[in-house]
Amino acid sequence: MKLSYVLTEYDYDLPPALIAKKPASPRDSARLMIYNRADSSVKFDVFSKIIEYLPKDCVLVFNQTKVIPAKFELKKTTGGTVPALLIETRKNEIVVLASGSLKPDEILKWGNRCSFKVMCRTEREAVLKPSTCIKAFQILLNKYGQTPLPPYLKDSPLSENRRRKEYQTIFAKDNGSVAAPTAGLHFTKDLIKKIIQAGHEIEYVTLHVNLGTFAPLTDKQMKTGKLHLEHFSIDKSTIARLNDAKKLGRPIVAIGTTTVRTLESASEGKSLKRLSGSTDLFITENYKPHFVDHLITNFHVPKSSLMMLVSAFTGRQKLINLYKQAIDERIRFFSFGDGMMII
Repeated sequence: MKLSYVLTEYDYDLPPALIAKKPASPRDSARLMIYNRADSSVKFDVFSKIIEYLPKDCVLVFNQTKVIPAKFELKKTTGGTVPALLIETRKNEIVVLASGSLKPDEILKWGNRCSFKVMCRTEREAVLKPSTCIKAFQILLNKYGQTPLPPYLKDSPLSENRRRKEYQTIFAKDNGSVAAPTAGLHFTKDLIKKIIQAGHEIEYVTLHVNLGTFAPLTDKQMKTGKLHLEHFSIDKSTIARLNDAKKLGRPIVAIGTTTVRTLESASEGKSLKRLSGSTDLFITENYKPHFVDHLITNFHVPKSSLMMLVSAFTGRQKLINLYKQAIDERIRFFSFGDGMMII
């Protein structure tokens, strides 16, 4: 199927005023759309009341990846500026998304903190070798780097201090993402406590979100059925508990598209098998989820792979109709926006 046709099928008109520039406060005061596939009913409520709509005795699975302050600015010896975004750390090198012309062996400086030697350059990426060890570079990045936000939030009013706090889930643990698993942003410590008290179970997995999440889809991806690579990991004990829950028929509720991608990549049929690895899984409308039963997610940008993933739980046309209803109800969209629950 041609990419141009597919993208048209996942397009919709969104009033700019509905793009949320900052999160709801408190987080669980965001609104929630509940779509019940059994009877096709749609309800609107507040996220803090999500317990009323959860399937009985379910297991909620969260992505505990942590967003790192991956943006920093380098200078050429000629005085030119090179904005850089860390996308991968290797043994003694880093890979960054960088603009402008860069040549092998060229030296770039990050103020008086450290310098970098350009090892190689592709169309969008550069491999750099820092003058410090990788651990020291990571300490510097954590102190002086800036938190990346999606392109549609470039004019967000949040300061760097607030970005580090607000663009992070309360359970974030494993450093490695350049974008937050945003469905998890709605949860507070109190809400999670109430979910457990109501008899549900909470589990955590890790998938490090990279820039592929925001990159436009390509003809090659449509042809091969493979998406950008992302790294995931699940503890052995977590896999055991999730497999036991699945065997008992307990509903598995994925919190966010990244959690869906993790669980489906780790599964073989109805059982989780892989503890860790890289995934290029491309979930679309015709995909039948093996392990995940229900989904809690945000409202995603038009013509994106994230919308396609959600359509695996609703069907494409139903998803478009749900988005239109959300727009009519003045639901807030994208990373800091409201939530959708598909049961």
